[in-house]
Amino acid sequence: MNNVLVDAIATSQQRSLERDVKFFRLKDPAQLDALTQLLAQQPGIRVFDEIQPQLAELIRLQHPTERLSDAAIAEKVAAHLGNTPPAAYGVWVYYPWSGYVVHILDEAEFIHLRTSRNQHKITEAERKTLQTKKIGIIGLSVGQSVALALAIERLCGELRIADFDKLDLSNMNRIRTGVHNVGILKTVLVAREIAEIDPFLTVHCYDNGISDDNIDAFLTDGGQLDILVEECDGLDIKVLARQRAKAMHIPVVMDTSDRGMVDVERFDLQPDLPILHGRIPEDITAAQIRSMQGPERMQLVDRIVNFNAMSTKMQASLAEIGKTITTWPQLASAVMLGGASIAHVCREMGLNREIASGRYYVDFEQIFNHDK
Repeated sequence: MNNVLVDAIATSQQRSLERDVKFFRLKDPAQLDALTQLLAQQPGIRVFDEIQPQLAELIRLQHPTERLSDAAIAEKVAAHLGNTPPAAYGVWVYYPWSGYVVHILDEAEFIHLRTSRNQHKITEAERKTLQTKKIGIIGLSVGQSVALALAIERLCGELRIADFDKLDLSNMNRIRTGVHNVGILKTVLVAREIAEIDPFLTVHCYDNGISDDNIDAFLTDGGQLDILVEECDGLDIKVLARQRAKAMHIPVVMDTSDRGMVDVERFDLQPDLPILHGRIPEDITAAQIRSMQGPERMQLVDRIVNFNAMSTKMQASLAEIGKTITTWPQLASAVMLGGASIAHVCREMGLNREIASGRYYVDFEQIFNHDK
């Protein structure tokens, strides 16, 4: 293996955990100097400066009733800039994992412009309400689609994401990413993608997943979560997360990526609601679940998800686990549907609209049944 390839692999490994962007506001001489030094020290960095089109779009947004000519827009952009040179307007964002520096509008104008096509399905007042919300996601298969839907639609101001797993090639039947990311933590991948969509969204990563030791911190550090999205595989964590969320009156939502089933537990409105709608003993512990094996464990899974309510193909697949497949299947279309469904539920709950506890189905096989 030649030295160039060895160095490239070492650099890749060094950057694998980088997920935080760096901001440079050039009105500050110290930050201008820092960016200048960065670009000099790393000549391979690619610079993207499209601030002028952003400013032009911002001007159009500010004058929705007018058909502005290019000359009129240029004049209004100049007035908007005032004495600030275009290069010093807004913020330059450095993405260390990709080696990009991107010039964008600063936070308030960026958010206003990026979410402008949401209006008035999400009003400005509603967006400001949603910006105060904190949402946690445990598990980043369906959880990745949930996180991206929440971020793109900007349905919260803070996301906490938890998963201990790294990306496997087999995950890429449902997780939207590139092959160059195989072997990287799923938390890192999601945090990076969100940062590339909206660097002003706060994302906290729990790279070791959730355990008895950190569940309370996940739910409360930096302010209590408004909503918990549970999408993990571990039965013990599914139960533990609900028990702690219930104690703190935090609602829990879950998508199973089969038949479009979404489970909603409004512990915020129903503090006495049994976890998982009473399908399992209320006093069961995570330690007890970890000790379960074989038929006893499968019985618990059945009580949680109800095998008989699953699609025919999922039921058939379950019988093949340990024979022709290693775990239950998930399709990209179902995972993306789950992301959209959970985002809808989180938006409605975040805006104090009526979403009742229960199980809901967005079952494509029934909706598009040609035999009807």
